[in-house]
Amino acid sequence: MSPSPARRLLRRTGVLLAAAPLLTALPLLSGAAPAAASAPMTAAAKASGTSTVDVAVNQLSPSVPTAQDTLTVRGTVRNNGKQAVTGAHLGLRVGTSYDGRTALDDAAKSGSGGSPDGTEVASKYAQKLAKLAPGATQDYTLSVPVKELHLGADGVYQISVALMGQTAALPYQQTLGIQRTFLPWQPAGGGNRTRTTALWPLISDTHLTAETGTNEQQTPVFNDDSLARQIAPGGRLQQMLALGDDLDVTWVLDPDLLASVDAMTETYKIKGADGEFTSGKDQAVAKEWLNDLQKAVEDQKVVTLPFADPDLASLAHSGTKVTGSLGHLKDATDAAVSTVDTILHVKADTSYAWPAEGAVDPDIVKVATSAGADKIIARSDSFRETGGLTYTPSAARPIGGGATAVVADARLSTAFQGDMTRAENSTLAVQEFLAQSLMLARQTDRQRSVVVAPQRMPTSSQAHALAEALHALQDSTWSQPQSLSAATTATPDPGATTRVPSTRSYPASLGKQELSGAAFQKIQGTQDDLENFKVVLTDQSRVVTPFGRAMDREMSTSWRGRAGAAESFRDGVSTYLSDITDQVALIDKSGMRLSGRSATIPVSVQNNLWQDVDHLVLRLTSANGTRLKIGDGLSEEQEVKIASGHSQSVKFTTTAKATGPITVYAQLFTEDNQPYGKKIAFQVDATEITPTVMLVIGGGVLLLVLAGFRMYTQRKRAAAVLPPEDEPQDGATAAEPGESQEATAPTAQADVPEQPSDPTADTAAESAAPSGTGERVDR
Repeated sequence: MSPSPARRLLRRTGVLLAAAPLLTALPLLSGAAPAAASAPMTAAAKASGTSTVDVAVNQLSPSVPTAQDTLTVRGTVRNNGKQAVTGAHLGLRVGTSYDGRTALDDAAKSGSGGSPDGTEVASKYAQKLAKLAPGATQDYTLSVPVKELHLGADGVYQISVALMGQTAALPYQQTLGIQRTFLPWQPAGGGNRTRTTALWPLISDTHLTAETGTNEQQTPVFNDDSLARQIAPGGRLQQMLALGDDLDVTWVLDPDLLASVDAMTETYKIKGADGEFTSGKDQAVAKEWLNDLQKAVEDQKVVTLPFADPDLASLAHSGTKVTGSLGHLKDATDAAVSTVDTILHVKADTSYAWPAEGAVDPDIVKVATSAGADKIIARSDSFRETGGLTYTPSAARPIGGGATAVVADARLSTAFQGDMTRAENSTLAVQEFLAQSLMLARQTDRQRSVVVAPQRMPTSSQAHALAEALHALQDSTWSQPQSLSAATTATPDPGATTRVPSTRSYPASLGKQELSGAAFQKIQGTQDDLENFKVVLTDQSRVVTPFGRAMDREMSTSWRGRAGAAESFRDGVSTYLSDITDQVALIDKSGMRLSGRSATIPVSVQNNLWQDVDHLVLRLTSANGTRLKIGDGLSEEQEVKIASGHSQSVKFTTTAKATGPITVYAQLFTEDNQPYGKKIAFQVDATEITPTVMLVIGGGVLLLVLAGFRMYTQRKRAAAVLPPEDEPQDGATAAEPGESQEATAPTAQADVPEQPSDPTADTAAESAAPSGTGERVDR
């Protein structure tokens, strides 16, 4: 007979102890590292564990078998050890059934490793592995008729795939790898079926910015092109839509997503990181996605969240401390109704509020109901049972004030929050989901309504796993689908907790993700600026609507865990509003000089908006009303109305009482006396001119006029005494032949003072006819 495993292990240990001196001396002889001596022992120790081989269960079908089915398990095995595994086989093992939901929780935590459980089915259904080298991976398939599993009464059974084999270090059969999962077993219907409501959320991050084109159509601007990828074939939202269309679920929509996709059906722009704009090209994709959604929700009641899915907990804990914040929630609710009706042509149900992770407290409930919602979707890990019930109660709970808490089951709702990209994770999650659902149904014969509220934005792999579980559940013998409205109106369990958890019990981890008070102050500051701006517009909807929706997006639940991105978005909205507000502004003015006691000062206003502006007042104010009056006092106002793309010059009458520079301020105001835009200041240098100075200046001007008149008359007189051409002057005789014809120049009359007794000039009056070319004209 061969020695027992314990005796073989003892013998090998003795050999190693005897060889210890030699092993210690080897590094000295060969120069090898001392750690090399312990490598075989480490490998042997690792090979002895049940984690030597990783066993993955990538597929189990059917998930909910019947007696006539054949259970098929597919997966892979990987040798994580440093020695080859030989003489191995993979077998299916069946353990005992569980006795409660808590037992399932404990079993799920120890899915792999540890000692093998239960009994292995007949060896003929096992798969043999001749050799599995270190690091090698091999696929496997196990197919076993369900009747060979020898399942007993209805319930949830442990089922596992175990690899038995040996290594060179431990050459005997042992469990080297194992993976456990759950097998729900209820082939025939029994008792009342659980009515299960599954929410199917179509929610996304924020994609639209507050910016729009300056054209009449107000071309929308997206912050990136990620939404187009999500709704394109293979994208997350396209897969969510296709999966949900094939399920009996209640759609939960964010109207912001609908509005964003609808904006993509026409011309739109994408703003890059460098601030440059490119034209969007996915209009056809957007139209197809909306058409498919319209068909999916046709004749169905759609639950609609407020526009952009505002963070109710953030509003309750921080927003209520900032005046005006709650008003955004009511506006978002109203916008949701019109958006869904316009785009999907269905009636939106806005009576539900869904706080993040279903966590509630009295403040959250108060905020949620303030906008008209009277049904709060909570979750059982927040709304815990305190009444000592031995079973999970129905979802609906009256919480006072006419409000109802719809408490979703936490285990079912969070089953697919992990990484579902690996087939193994997805398969195990589906089986655990189904096991929890069957165990819940078996708690009591009382029929109950259960709600599954998954994460708001599941990934594509998470959505596929959830859809697979819901398909299996809807085909099961213990559950039947039900709408959310039916679950809400179901008769509550008498012993169920109806008291809303206290504020102190709100999870700290969720509190750290909320929007801060500073964020709501920033939002309210933008709202105040918008209120100031809109009163001057002739078409307020061009500004109020896009900015109103942008502020809804600033409060979105999707910003949780992304504080930096949220702050950047808020700053972008505020900056853009300031930019377009500055399109109506005073034109900078340089200093000016006033010569005289009164003058007119012009101030220009420019309107670069796409629309006319009105209801503005321009106020000009003197820094010193004693020295310089504007109108009749310190300041004067004039109404301003400017057409789109034009400027207007407004003139003010001023009166200077003293000389020197005086500062003047120009500021635009709205009709309710709120400052608009930036104030400009400029210097006015007043130069006062006294009556004496005016008399001196007047006398000087008179002297200049008289001197000019005198020069004019003297020149005329001088011209009159000159002899005509070719004729002798009066009193002179013609020269005789041969005599000199040199004439005596007359005396210059311009130097002779004119006396009152001088004779009148005998020259004729000047002709009034136009002078000829080249003639000199006296002015």
